[in-house]
Amino acid sequence: MATPPDTSLTRQLSVYRQEMETELERILAFWIEHTLDHRNGGFVGQIGPTGEVNPEAPKGSILNARILWTFSAAFRQTGQKTYQEIATRAFEYLCASFLDSAHGGIYWMVDAQGQPLNTRKQIYALAFTVYGMSEFYLATQNEKALEVSQELFRWIEQYSYDPEHGGYLEAFSQTGELLEDLRLSEKDRNDPKTMNTHLHILEAYANLFRAWPDPLLGKQLRGLIGVFLDHIVDAETGHLRLFFACDWTSSANLISYGHDIEASWLLQEAAEVLGDQELLSRVKALALTMAQATAEALLPDGSLYHELNVDEHHYDTHREWWVSAEAMVGFLNAYELTGQEAFLRHSLNAWRFAQTYFLDLERGEWHWGVHDDYSLMSKEDKVGFWKCPYHNARACLEVIHRCRKIIGEAVAE
Repeated sequence: MATPPDTSLTRQLSVYRQEMETELERILAFWIEHTLDHRNGGFVGQIGPTGEVNPEAPKGSILNARILWTFSAAFRQTGQKTYQEIATRAFEYLCASFLDSAHGGIYWMVDAQGQPLNTRKQIYALAFTVYGMSEFYLATQNEKALEVSQELFRWIEQYSYDPEHGGYLEAFSQTGELLEDLRLSEKDRNDPKTMNTHLHILEAYANLFRAWPDPLLGKQLRGLIGVFLDHIVDAETGHLRLFFACDWTSSANLISYGHDIEASWLLQEAAEVLGDQELLSRVKALALTMAQATAEALLPDGSLYHELNVDEHHYDTHREWWVSAEAMVGFLNAYELTGQEAFLRHSLNAWRFAQTYFLDLERGEWHWGVHDDYSLMSKEDKVGFWKCPYHNARACLEVIHRCRKIIGEAVAE
């Protein structure tokens, strides 16, 4: 466990925490001021890169579930009533417009007025709704939020769980039939299992277990960790495999650096929730291996390329906001595990890169990303189906909590 040996490190951590407190307020202020849909309820579905609102944009379940998680977590950590009010708005809108009362699960997309537009059941979306609903319950003790989380957990287990090979299948029709087109987005491969979906089921089940330590939920969470240990994390490289056949045969040789560092700390968090010290010891060692593997790919400016096609040795060289946000947390977690100051520097450098290139100090929030020449990816939304407050606000919350913990331990020494 990291305990800063000198006042300079303690000062660095204290400044880091203070900067995150300020940045959290700035991020959330943008969402409060600009994204409430006063005409149709809930939140607007799209705000362009220069702040233009599209009032007729469809509304995605991912965005709304992530808004719910973000403001619930912010309220739980800060106690600010405004955050509770926004979280309640998100909770009520998800229940009213996205929950499928006839067949269970969550619609993928509704129109601007909140009517079903795409009724497919993407397990990724159900997982994020469990994540948001369970966080809202932890923050407010709202019993309906827990009930919805439990119902969605049961839907995932009934339709998506693969009893033969373990893990979860990707996408279903409104009534639970496996779809031919399983893709999360047009950029993805059409494979029955993906790292991405499993990572977010993992975080959702871990958060739900905090609220509801159900034996079956615990068993399935343990199974998810096992899937990562046995199939998803490449033991030789420390990187994640991304796409799979049903039997866990890897179908693509790609590296996603942001997911590597994100998974390093989420896996540890899931093991901590279960309270199995033997499993936790194994997962901590893996988390450190994954952080080290990611650190090897760091660029001199503190950022990470988006992706690597290993077979072609071709980098996707643009940088996205969420990768730096996850690097802030993952490398700070590695510092906590080891006390090695290099990991703290990696975390701080990721934040400095974000400060320099992602923060929109004029209009609020963070830009989507920059190209390799540091020019803005100027066509990407500020708010959209995939652009949300979850990664950067969560990074702020995690860094605040972790810095307080480390500084507290240092003082105790």
